[in-house]
Amino acid sequence: MRKIPGTRPPELPELVRAQDRISFVYLERCIVHRQDNAITATDERGTVHLPAATLGALLLGPGTRVSHQAMVLLAESGSTAVWVGERGVRYYAHGRSLARSSRLLEAQAAIVSNQQRRLAVARAMYAMRFPGEDVEGQTMQQLRGREGARVRRVYRSMSAETGVVWDKRDYNSEDFASGTLINQALSAAHTCLYGIVHAVIVALGCSPGLGVVHTGHVRSFVFDIADLYKAEISIPVAFRVAATEPEDVGAETRRAVRDAVHDGKILARCARDIRQLLLPDQDPVEDDVDADVINLWDGDDRVVSGGTGYVESDTWSF
Repeated sequence: MRKIPGTRPPELPELVRAQDRISFVYLERCIVHRQDNAITATDERGTVHLPAATLGALLLGPGTRVSHQAMVLLAESGSTAVWVGERGVRYYAHGRSLARSSRLLEAQAAIVSNQQRRLAVARAMYAMRFPGEDVEGQTMQQLRGREGARVRRVYRSMSAETGVVWDKRDYNSEDFASGTLINQALSAAHTCLYGIVHAVIVALGCSPGLGVVHTGHVRSFVFDIADLYKAEISIPVAFRVAATEPEDVGAETRRAVRDAVHDGKILARCARDIRQLLLPDQDPVEDDVDADVINLWDGDDRVVSGGTGYVESDTWSF
């Protein structure tokens, strides 16, 4: 048999588990290529080698050019490429998911399809925002009311801290400049946060559209997860930028969000929170969402191995 051309793809045991990888590497203004089993990034300062098997997601920022062979290597190594804005604060498109297993996606679909499980996860999401408070037994209407009160308190607190006058959240998505300075800053900051969260969701193999609290939009799950961090990241950033009365509030806000998440900790935290919400009984250390296994559904909760020739049984039961 003629040898298959090209570099041999790495075997599964050669790959690094998702939780042990470098979660995200951001590149901009460089040429991304491949040398053996390493991704290379070249600019006027020289070339950097990144072992593909240790990469979780490669964030491709402005000014990057990526070769076909580099994309092949990322796919074979169980990594993903995500095209983003400056410092990863806007999401544009993504390649293959980092996850080789569909466990997180299946868990997400099962949660959204079952009213009791969906409510339980919604309560868990709200519990993350109300540490030490009991949300068990509360309806979605009650949870929304508590969340609304919490966000209003955050707005008032940031207004008092920064001196920015706050009235209400009022904006026109079709006309960014029509809003007040603080509303423009909030819109820009939230958009940046959505991009970061979207990149994590697709890297994990989840569906951006299968939301728990939000529904009916292609990014419903993005809005769900981003809401966990708004009071900590995008709202404070927006008020502090608005307090300086910048000439270009959108650009200044994007840079401020970039700096607020520069250390990358929000990315790892976001991935951990998503896994905990979708697979609460699974130890993340032992999670196998990066396992390359194909099974066949066998009815109910049973599965059988794929890649096997099955013959028709002579015994039928009714």
